[in-house]
Amino acid sequence: MFQIDAMSRTPVYEQIISQVEKFILGGILGAGDQLPSVRSLSVNLSVNPNTIQKAYGELDLRGIISTVPGRGCFITEKALEALRANSRKKLLLLEEIVAELWAAGVTRKELDDTIDRATQRIQQK
Repeated sequence: MFQIDAMSRTPVYEQIISQVEKFILGGILGAGDQLPSVRSLSVNLSVNPNTIQKAYGELDLRGIISTVPGRGCFITEKALEALRANSRKKLLLLEEIVAELWAAGVTRKELDDTIDRATQRIQQK
């Protein structure tokens, strides 16, 4: 399920966070689903357990998962809603980027084509 790119400049714990978020947004993980234990994920990915714990701790702080001592980590009921709200905030960043591209001479058709390619790529996954 999880894959780590050892050659990536993105820290491993951030890769794990990103994958959990993508799994939730993609419907692979849902409210109440249990994440792999720190130990098992550490062994499967050949990653230090502290790295996994750091990722899980950050997800817990964001309200994406809830840790139940002795039982494990579970996706919260509000995880999907929180991730969608956070994604919507990125629209402001997109607006700034579009304005910058427009000022640089990028046409509306080029912008539309780029959005179409991105959505097609997502739908193919």
